[in-house]
Amino acid sequence: MSRFIETIRVENGIAFLLERHQQRMGLTFEAFQKENPIDLKKVFHSLEVPSNGLFKWRLLYDLNGDFSSELLPYQVLKFKDFQLVNDDGINYCFKLEDRAALNQLKAQAETQEIIIVKNGKITDTSFSNLLFKKGEHWFTPKSFLLNGVQRQYLLAENKIEEVEITLNNIVEFSHFQLINAMNKMNERTIYPIDKIINLPR
Repeated sequence: MSRFIETIRVENGIAFLLERHQQRMGLTFEAFQKENPIDLKKVFHSLEVPSNGLFKWRLLYDLNGDFSSELLPYQVLKFKDFQLVNDDGINYCFKLEDRAALNQLKAQAETQEIIIVKNGKITDTSFSNLLFKKGEHWFTPKSFLLNGVQRQYLLAENKIEEVEITLNNIVEFSHFQLINAMNKMNERTIYPIDKIINLPR
């Protein structure tokens, strides 16, 4: 049976976007015609959570409701460079434990991190959604692989806009950044667009 992951930001004793994580788990169970017996609030309150510091709460679960949970110290990752890699058949609409396809793409790259292109459209990195800057505004690709909770939150708060970003127009953007449950907008390094080594010219 497939297993799934929720990775949740815990900072200074607070779990962030917990309702959105709960909703994503519920939709995962629903997609496979299962009921969701896992209550994230109850699980969180059963943990020994430090009152200070940034932690990654990693919950691994299956569709029977069996799960394991751990809390790990977290530091924001930084990358030297990125590479556009193409895979028109890739599918990662659920946050699966099995990341073989993503890991294989990354292993073939010449850079520390990849940006996945599907049918000519920009999607995600191997572990995060993307934001691209044009002028003073930030945009996220419509063609995501996984609709991450941080991405959903930023769209709902009107802090970013959703647009189609392709190999044809990616050079119109000046900078980009990586977002996911652990990495808020503007929290990690913002990269100039030329950190992507194989940009179309």
